[in-house]
Amino acid sequence: MATRWGVCSAGKISHDFLVALGTLPATEHQTVAIAARDLARAQEYAQKHGIPRAYGSYEELAQDPDVDVVYVGVINPEHLPVGRLFLGAGKPVLLEKPLGMNTAEVRELAQLARSQGVFLMEAYWTRFFPASERLHSLLSQGAIGEPKVVRVEFGLPLLGCPRLVQKELGGGALLDIGCYCIQFATMVFGEETPESILASGFLHPTGVDEMLSVILNYPGKHQAVITCSMVTLLPNQAAISGTKGIIQLPSQMWSPTELVVNGQHEEFPLPPPSQPLNFTRSTGLRYEAQHVRQCLLKGLRESPIVSLAHSELVASIMDEVRRQVGVTYTQDRA
Repeated sequence: MATRWGVCSAGKISHDFLVALGTLPATEHQTVAIAARDLARAQEYAQKHGIPRAYGSYEELAQDPDVDVVYVGVINPEHLPVGRLFLGAGKPVLLEKPLGMNTAEVRELAQLARSQGVFLMEAYWTRFFPASERLHSLLSQGAIGEPKVVRVEFGLPLLGCPRLVQKELGGGALLDIGCYCIQFATMVFGEETPESILASGFLHPTGVDEMLSVILNYPGKHQAVITCSMVTLLPNQAAISGTKGIIQLPSQMWSPTELVVNGQHEEFPLPPPSQPLNFTRSTGLRYEAQHVRQCLLKGLRESPIVSLAHSELVASIMDEVRRQVGVTYTQDRA
């Protein structure tokens, strides 16, 4: 029986998620409803993607008995209230990163999901790419010995995007793209808590972070060095250096399609999209959808790969980074 998806919001990422679902067998994944606060927008997406029902409110989607799981692609400050809505209605949720604006919000959603006995996962799509699965397997097999140093960077010229420079919309480089770097280091070092966090960066005139560097020092003399920027394009590579070798992600570390393992190239091509995408490689969103389906079929309440504890740890690291750089949101004072 197919997993029946509801989609919350009719924004750019929701379009790409729908296109990605379209690369999967209809016997396994179907989109049965979409909701936006603008009914006309929801109807436009429904027509474009062949979705049978369109709603002009999120509440209607939450009450749809035919929806098995909801993908939520709203802006960052809406993650907590919208997550509350669907979890409170008993709907499993795949919620775009960051799960909340800070650790307190992430913890609240995690506790609500646990108390309701409902599945919740933060949508770190990176973790489910075939290249990422191969990377995890290599690390588990000791292909490069003990990982000691992680270097990762993510930078794009994004200052022209209003959502990213407005504090009230949850803007800033860290929450939008730097979080991918933090979760990458967290994955490599087995979800350990850093012993120390050193962060430095620059703020946009609106008060959000536009560029920053972070050093995470872990027990056992392990270190992650991270740079993220929404001012300029960076090489967007990642590398894991171990006692016996090195694994490199040579491009778009947040959506990897190739690895270089001790000098040897491995490629993991993505299926082509049926419609134009807003973001490169977005058909890779299919892999997190497949993972959610498997979790639901097994009756799991959270992902064994992106657990709620993982989301809380990443959020706590980002809170400390923002504290050192000097970025605060209204939600931090709640």
